Amino acid sequence: MAVRVMNGTAVFRCCVVSPPLSAIRCCLHQQKSVVQCQSSSRFSISRRLHYRLVSFGCGRVSISRYSTQSLVDFVVEELESLRKRVRVRAVNKLELKIGEEILENKLGKQVLQKGLLLEFRKDPERVLLAVAQKPDGKKNWVVSDQNGVMTSIKPQQITFIVPGITNFDHAEISNFIQKAQDNLDPALLEFAWIELVEKNKSTTVEGLAEMIFGSVEPLECYSAYLLLSRDDVYFTVMETKGSNSVYGPRPAVQVEELTQRKFAKEAVEREFEEFVNLLKSARDMALHAKPPKSTWISDEKNQKKILSLKAYAIDDCRSDEEKKTAGTILKAMGLSKTASAAVNLLTAVGYFPVHVNLDLLKLNIRTDHREEIIAAADRLLSESPDLDEVDRINLTHLKVYAIDVDEADELDDALSATRLQDGRIKIWIHVADPTRLVQPGSMVDKEAMKRGTSVFLPTATYPMFPERLAMEGMSLKQGEHCKAVTVSVVLHSDGGIAEYSVENSIIKPTYMLTYESATELLHLNLEEEAELRLLSEAAALRFQWRRGQGAIDTSTLETRIKVTNPDDPEPSITLYVENQSDPAMRLVSEMMILCGEVMATFGSLNNIPLPYRGQPQSNIDSSAFAHLPEGPVRSSALVKTMRAAEMDFRKPIRHGTLGLPGYVQFTSPIRRYMDFLAHYQVKAFLRGDTPPFSAGQLEVMASMVNMTTRVVRKLSSSSLRYWIIEYLRRQPKEKRFSALVLRFIKDRVASILLLEVGVQSSAWVSIGVHVGDEVKVQVEEAHPRDDVLSCKEAPGL
Repeated sequence: MAVRVMNGTAVFRCCVVSPPLSAIRCCLHQQKSVVQCQSSSRFSISRRLHYRLVSFGCGRVSISRYSTQSLVDFVVEELESLRKRVRVRAVNKLELKIGEEILENKLGKQVLQKGLLLEFRKDPERVLLAVAQKPDGKKNWVVSDQNGVMTSIKPQQITFIVPGITNFDHAEISNFIQKAQDNLDPALLEFAWIELVEKNKSTTVEGLAEMIFGSVEPLECYSAYLLLSRDDVYFTVMETKGSNSVYGPRPAVQVEELTQRKFAKEAVEREFEEFVNLLKSARDMALHAKPPKSTWISDEKNQKKILSLKAYAIDDCRSDEEKKTAGTILKAMGLSKTASAAVNLLTAVGYFPVHVNLDLLKLNIRTDHREEIIAAADRLLSESPDLDEVDRINLTHLKVYAIDVDEADELDDALSATRLQDGRIKIWIHVADPTRLVQPGSMVDKEAMKRGTSVFLPTATYPMFPERLAMEGMSLKQGEHCKAVTVSVVLHSDGGIAEYSVENSIIKPTYMLTYESATELLHLNLEEEAELRLLSEAAALRFQWRRGQGAIDTSTLETRIKVTNPDDPEPSITLYVENQSDPAMRLVSEMMILCGEVMATFGSLNNIPLPYRGQPQSNIDSSAFAHLPEGPVRSSALVKTMRAAEMDFRKPIRHGTLGLPGYVQFTSPIRRYMDFLAHYQVKAFLRGDTPPFSAGQLEVMASMVNMTTRVVRKLSSSSLRYWIIEYLRRQPKEKRFSALVLRFIKDRVASILLLEVGVQSSAWVSIGVHVGDEVKVQVEEAHPRDDVLSCKEAPGL
């Protein structure tokens, strides 16, 4: 007996007599009761069987005026009885044997001829119905498919020839397909399978059509074929000849396993479809209404999929499965399988902000500090004794200037100066003393080494140390007593070093100045700020002295950008362009270089392993560039001749670009780990202890730190350029910018520096324009995501 449900009515049959399954329906109009019954069979899920009760007789079984419940019970009992018998046969290992003669009878050979209706495989993912039109060569045939397209196909592309048709009109294919689709009910296969297992028989397309539709007409045969070709549970192909096959029912145990797999697969597909619908819904929402990022990762099922898209967007898929998941999502959304498509999708649904920093994600830069690191840092603020307290000299009487950019969070260094009675200038370079809090090899130290440096981006700062430790324990603060390492230097009248000292100190910073305010104070030439003028005078002496030692001036324009609310679609952008040769910037850079020279000399004299930096002198004489204008034009040309920097950890090496016999970076220990290492070494020596690291250990540590630093430098550069281009994108198309011609690339295409924004680009310039000339340009294209900036020379007014 078999049962199916169609359009709210029950269809059942007795296994003694076999009329078609689809023909036996109960439709009783006297009652319209609806009964739900559930079967706990191992072969099928619970079903709802709806019956309209009518007088009905079938084969040897008669049913007349039964109650609804008794009819349902009868159907379920008969179905369960069949399934029990199927179980018995499954235990006995069902085997179907088909002799060659029987197979030959079942698989009659069909000869391809004009007018036949056939199904063929267009490509790996598509099959189409078509009508054979004419031969094409010895074996191929020209067919007209369901879309009206004429195609030449090979015999092996044919998957099925619809029996009983000799002259089909291809214009009727679509109607034929629709009718076949209306016939499809996968539930019929289960009941046909039960009966065939019971009888230990195989079947063909025609046999199944006769069984479930009571007809072998072309439409019913094609419907049966579709059911079999799409089935992956109940039947298996036993033999095939040409486009015809014999199908055998699978064993019950195998059907159970495949059914479970199918249900699991369908559940996954439903879950996937729901996720795709969520993406489409979020994509179509207004910007302010899109779901926040947190909603995508709060659901574990969605989290895996959204993270696979993220990994695909930044080329960071960790497995083939993750890559496949992302590609499937993109395909379902109608997008190409590219990283940029993934980025655009994640932006469209609100997971990524419009201006997401992809490099920050790709380079896996550490941003937040882990809870255990923050806790360890907090303990240092309350538990760390000052081992150098008794040796600190009190310099709180000095006027101390801390000069930095206005958005600087932690301050590493500050300056003081006075004129001695003999007329020489004495300078104090005060450097924050963070190693008094952090021990080598501690948790906080190891984390700082992994980071290598603080990360300064237009959108955010990610400090090397936890923020509270850096700000409250390490940073110099205006008007407060601060612990420092002070390098004092007395200069000769020509700018050379006459004498120096390195000591632990206590200072009290007087002013916290920006470069702009320091430059303004220098221009005002106020008597009460004589110390600031002395620092500027000392910087000028030092610059001239270094030039005499072969130093190369590479000062140019430096751009800084501050972005407020970077996650907004149109965040606020504040742009600063600073000339490195301005008095305040020159002052600070010369004092930092001076400190670096002193520390190299100090380390060499006392045999302290330190990260000594050097740069081989360029083989090109800088005088060869004297014809170029000073500033960005000459600096740009000189930089191209410079050789890569080098490091030694045992003795100083010459730094040709700076014009120094040796150089050690020492003035940014809160921001740069290599400076922090130098502090470990020097501080131990000042206490009379052996430095904690040998030259070999420093070399190993430096290789790791420098690798991270290069990555951060790349990130900072790309992020700055992104926001400069975004700034230019927002400017009016007609806006004119002043640009300095740095060099010619080819013919009249010049490398230019946009002076108002401090970014390089290229543009075609008129004949008569030379290197060093200033021209007016307009921005043609500005696409920050693609790093595209195109300029053209502006027409004359």
